[in-house]
Amino acid sequence: MPEPFSFKLITTDGAARRGEVTTPHGRIQTPAFMPVGTQATVKGLYPEAIKATGAEILLGNTYHLMLRPTAERVAALGGLHTFMNWPHPILTDSGGFQVMSLATLRKMSEQGVTFKSHLDGSMHELSPERSIEIQALLGTDITMQLDECLKLPAPRDEIERAMQLSLRWGERSKRAFEARARDGYALFGIVQGGDDIALRQQSAKALTDIGFHGYAIGGLAVGEPQDVMLKVVEETTPHLPADAPRYLMGVGTPHDMLEAVARGVDMFDCVMPTRNGRHGTAFTRFGSINLANARHADDPRPLDEQSAHPDARTYSRAYLHHLTKANEILGQVLLSTINIAYYQQLMAGMRDAIAAGRFADFHAATMAGWAQGDILPPSS
Repeated sequence: MPEPFSFKLITTDGAARRGEVTTPHGRIQTPAFMPVGTQATVKGLYPEAIKATGAEILLGNTYHLMLRPTAERVAALGGLHTFMNWPHPILTDSGGFQVMSLATLRKMSEQGVTFKSHLDGSMHELSPERSIEIQALLGTDITMQLDECLKLPAPRDEIERAMQLSLRWGERSKRAFEARARDGYALFGIVQGGDDIALRQQSAKALTDIGFHGYAIGGLAVGEPQDVMLKVVEETTPHLPADAPRYLMGVGTPHDMLEAVARGVDMFDCVMPTRNGRHGTAFTRFGSINLANARHADDPRPLDEQSAHPDARTYSRAYLHHLTKANEILGQVLLSTINIAYYQQLMAGMRDAIAAGRFADFHAATMAGWAQGDILPPSS
């Protein structure tokens, strides 16, 4: 019988936290990064290759999967884990962000949002109850409440309106989740409030009063400067329960994640490692490397001879440059894999540092490594 959802806070180092999430499909060591498999796939990568990077959980998306192939079809085919051949934990975003960013002819109401599909123009309604139903049909381990996500900057009264609506939708999401009686699975609430600290803290307190298995900080990385995002995180996490996981949605760069862990965040997701990889950028302990640059054309060095992942140690920068310039699919696959592996290595490094009580040293060393930049090869 699968284990029920739980979170164990193992140790802390300052505000940084080392923990373990247990789900029906396996355990997740935190801090954790979730590769994004929006449409039941991390673009271009086999599930086995993703697992080999150290990833323990993937993210799927309600909006995309409800439109194609439909949640009902995925359920009939055995659920999302079976459908995409990923027998490990899966978290699904509720679809709210994609409705706001991709759909056209949106109409918001207290009931939910009605929108026109970006695929074929068909009309759909997404309510808190329907979002929970879709995620239950998919069979994902961690379900997210439906919320309204605003782009920043926005007027305070509009931010407060969306935050209050998200709270009411959170209550409805919880009732719908409990009515489906999926023992062992989890529902996360989402803190909203834009860049207003008072509204963020109000949202965090109200969600805690409702009671969820975990808490996400949403509505960031939507146009605000990094210092604003980190200030919101720093002022929000102390108002969330210490015995539940904290998830910063849609973030981000390696630097974003390093700083967010220092402020008490446990979980992350972002398309950046795969999206940037498909466009020729590698993430390494020396910072990001643009393989399209001509200076890599004759460089026989690997990206990082000390990387734990073989692709980063095996393929030369010259070859990756060639694949990038030739727009070869293999280059996109290799760089996507290398980037996810680096993100996982960064998480593992933070976990070890927190456990050893040396997170500040790890933070300083990591920042120093990135400051070196893409080190030039020695002159011949």
